[in-house]
Amino acid sequence: MSDWFSPAQLFGYVAFVLGVSCFLQTDDRRFKWFMTGECLAYVAHFALLGNPTAVASSLISMTRSLLSLRTRATWVAVAVVAANIGFGLAIATKPSDWLPLTASCLGTIALFTLDGVPMRLLMLCGTGLWVANNVIVGSIGGTALELVIAAINLTTIARMWRARPAA
Repeated sequence: MSDWFSPAQLFGYVAFVLGVSCFLQTDDRRFKWFMTGECLAYVAHFALLGNPTAVASSLISMTRSLLSLRTRATWVAVAVVAANIGFGLAIATKPSDWLPLTASCLGTIALFTLDGVPMRLLMLCGTGLWVANNVIVGSIGGTALELVIAAINLTTIARMWRARPAA
Protein backbone atom coordinates (compact mmCIF):
# COMPACT_ATOMS: atom_id res chain seq x y z
CA MET A 1 0.00 0.00 0.00
CA SER A 2 1.22 3.48 -0.89
CA ASP A 3 2.11 5.99 1.82
CA TRP A 4 -0.21 8.95 1.25
CA PHE A 5 2.23 11.26 3.05
CA SER A 6 5.51 10.12 1.53
CA PRO A 7 7.72 12.86 0.03
CA ALA A 8 6.75 11.68 -3.46
CA GLN A 9 3.03 12.04 -2.73
CA LEU A 10 3.52 15.41 -1.02
CA PHE A 11 5.13 16.77 -4.20
CA GLY A 12 2.17 15.34 -6.11
CA TYR A 13 -0.21 17.30 -3.88
CA VAL A 14 1.83 20.47 -4.46
CA ALA A 15 1.58 19.86 -8.21
CA PHE A 16 -2.17 19.41 -7.85
CA VAL A 17 -2.58 22.73 -6.01
CA LEU A 18 -0.37 24.56 -8.51
CA GLY A 19 -2.20 22.97 -11.45
CA VAL A 20 -5.59 24.00 -10.10
CA SER A 21 -4.24 27.49 -9.35
CA CYS A 22 -2.80 27.67 -12.86
CA PHE A 23 -6.13 27.18 -14.56
CA LEU A 24 -7.87 29.65 -12.24
CA GLN A 25 -5.68 32.45 -13.63
CA THR A 26 -7.11 34.92 -16.11
CA ASP A 27 -3.73 36.63 -16.56
CA ASP A 28 -1.63 34.71 -19.11
CA ARG A 29 1.72 35.45 -17.44
CA ARG A 30 0.50 34.21 -14.06
CA PHE A 31 -0.97 31.17 -15.81
CA LYS A 32 2.46 30.34 -17.26
CA TRP A 33 4.26 30.88 -13.93
CA PHE A 34 1.86 28.56 -12.11
CA MET A 35 2.26 25.98 -14.89
CA THR A 36 6.04 26.21 -14.47
CA GLY A 37 5.64 25.54 -10.74
CA GLU A 38 3.29 22.63 -11.38
CA CYS A 39 5.80 21.05 -13.78
CA LEU A 40 8.66 21.52 -11.30
CA ALA A 41 6.63 19.81 -8.57
CA TYR A 42 5.87 16.98 -11.00
CA VAL A 43 9.58 16.59 -11.77
CA ALA A 44 10.22 15.94 -8.07
CA HIS A 45 7.08 13.80 -7.74
CA PHE A 46 7.93 11.51 -10.64
CA ALA A 47 11.63 11.37 -9.75
CA LEU A 48 10.76 10.16 -6.26
CA LEU A 49 8.33 7.63 -7.77
CA GLY A 50 11.12 6.37 -10.04
CA ASN A 51 9.44 7.29 -13.33
CA PRO A 52 12.17 8.80 -15.56
CA THR A 53 9.89 9.11 -18.59
CA ALA A 54 7.46 11.34 -16.71
CA VAL A 55 10.40 13.32 -15.28
CA ALA A 56 11.70 14.04 -18.78
CA SER A 57 8.23 14.99 -20.04
CA SER A 58 7.69 17.31 -17.08
CA LEU A 59 11.09 18.91 -17.64
CA ILE A 60 10.22 19.60 -21.28
CA SER A 61 6.89 21.10 -20.22
CA MET A 62 8.54 23.21 -17.52
CA THR A 63 11.13 24.49 -19.99
CA ARG A 64 8.35 25.21 -22.49
CA SER A 65 6.43 27.25 -19.93
CA LEU A 66 9.51 29.26 -18.97
CA LEU A 67 10.45 29.89 -22.59
CA SER A 68 6.92 31.04 -23.41
CA LEU A 69 7.29 33.74 -20.73
CA ARG A 70 10.31 35.18 -22.57
CA THR A 71 9.52 34.67 -26.24
CA ARG A 72 6.79 33.82 -28.68
CA ALA A 73 9.27 32.95 -31.41
CA THR A 74 7.92 30.30 -33.74
CA TRP A 75 11.29 28.58 -33.97
CA VAL A 76 11.29 28.03 -30.18
CA ALA A 77 7.82 26.46 -30.31
CA VAL A 78 8.94 24.27 -33.22
CA ALA A 79 12.02 23.18 -31.25
CA VAL A 80 9.90 22.23 -28.23
CA VAL A 81 7.41 20.32 -30.40
CA ALA A 82 10.37 18.59 -32.10
CA ALA A 83 11.77 17.62 -28.69
CA ASN A 84 8.40 16.10 -27.76
CA ILE A 85 8.20 14.19 -31.03
CA GLY A 86 11.81 13.00 -30.70
CA PHE A 87 11.10 11.91 -27.15
CA GLY A 88 8.02 10.05 -28.38
CA LEU A 89 9.92 8.31 -31.17
CA ALA A 90 12.49 7.18 -28.62
CA ILE A 91 10.07 5.83 -26.00
CA ALA A 92 6.58 5.30 -27.45
CA THR A 93 5.75 1.62 -27.85
CA LYS A 94 2.00 1.78 -28.55
CA PRO A 95 -0.42 4.32 -30.03
CA SER A 96 -1.76 5.43 -26.64
CA ASP A 97 1.78 6.53 -25.66
CA TRP A 98 1.25 9.43 -28.07
CA LEU A 99 -1.69 10.87 -26.10
CA PRO A 100 0.40 12.78 -23.52
CA LEU A 101 3.00 13.69 -26.14
CA THR A 102 0.30 15.15 -28.38
CA ALA A 103 -1.14 16.97 -25.36
CA SER A 104 2.28 18.49 -24.72
CA CYS A 105 2.55 19.58 -28.36
CA LEU A 106 -0.89 21.22 -28.17
CA GLY A 107 0.18 22.96 -24.96
CA THR A 108 3.28 24.26 -26.68
CA ILE A 109 1.29 25.65 -29.59
CA ALA A 110 -1.19 27.20 -27.14
CA LEU A 111 1.46 28.87 -24.97
CA PHE A 112 3.51 30.23 -27.88
CA THR A 113 0.86 31.28 -30.37
CA LEU A 114 -2.36 32.04 -28.49
CA ASP A 115 -3.65 34.24 -25.68
CA GLY A 116 -6.64 34.33 -23.39
CA VAL A 117 -9.63 32.13 -24.18
CA PRO A 118 -8.17 30.54 -27.36
CA MET A 119 -5.04 29.52 -25.41
CA ARG A 120 -7.14 27.94 -22.70
CA LEU A 121 -9.38 26.15 -25.22
CA LEU A 122 -6.38 24.48 -26.84
CA MET A 123 -5.03 23.60 -23.39
CA LEU A 124 -8.45 22.05 -22.70
CA CYS A 125 -7.99 19.79 -25.74
CA GLY A 126 -4.66 18.68 -24.24
CA THR A 127 -6.38 18.03 -20.93
CA GLY A 128 -8.82 15.76 -22.76
CA LEU A 129 -5.89 13.76 -24.14
CA TRP A 130 -4.43 13.47 -20.63
CA VAL A 131 -7.78 12.21 -19.32
CA ALA A 132 -7.84 9.56 -22.05
CA ASN A 133 -4.24 8.58 -21.26
CA ASN A 134 -4.90 8.35 -17.53
CA VAL A 135 -8.03 6.22 -18.04
CA ILE A 136 -6.10 3.87 -20.34
CA VAL A 137 -3.23 3.44 -17.86
CA GLY A 138 -5.58 3.17 -14.87
CA SER A 139 -4.45 6.32 -13.06
CA ILE A 140 -7.30 7.23 -10.74
CA GLY A 141 -5.51 10.23 -9.22
CA GLY A 142 -4.28 11.49 -12.59
CA THR A 143 -7.75 11.16 -14.09
CA ALA A 144 -9.27 13.03 -11.14
CA LEU A 145 -6.65 15.79 -11.41
CA GLU A 146 -7.22 16.29 -15.14
CA LEU A 147 -11.01 16.29 -14.70
CA VAL A 148 -10.71 18.95 -11.98
CA ILE A 149 -8.37 20.98 -14.22
CA ALA A 150 -10.85 20.66 -17.11
CA ALA A 151 -13.73 21.87 -14.93
CA ILE A 152 -11.71 24.80 -13.58
CA ASN A 153 -10.42 25.69 -17.04
CA LEU A 154 -14.00 25.69 -18.40
CA THR A 155 -15.09 27.92 -15.52
CA THR A 156 -12.20 30.32 -16.15
CA ILE A 157 -12.96 30.37 -19.89
CA ALA A 158 -16.58 31.27 -19.08
CA ARG A 159 -15.46 34.03 -16.69
CA MET A 160 -13.10 35.44 -19.31
CA TRP A 161 -15.76 35.20 -22.03
CA ARG A 162 -18.28 37.11 -19.89
CA ALA A 163 -15.68 39.76 -18.97
CA ARG A 164 -14.58 40.44 -22.56
CA PRO A 165 -15.24 43.91 -23.91
CA ALA A 166 -18.30 44.29 -26.12
CA ALA A 167 -17.45 44.36 -29.81
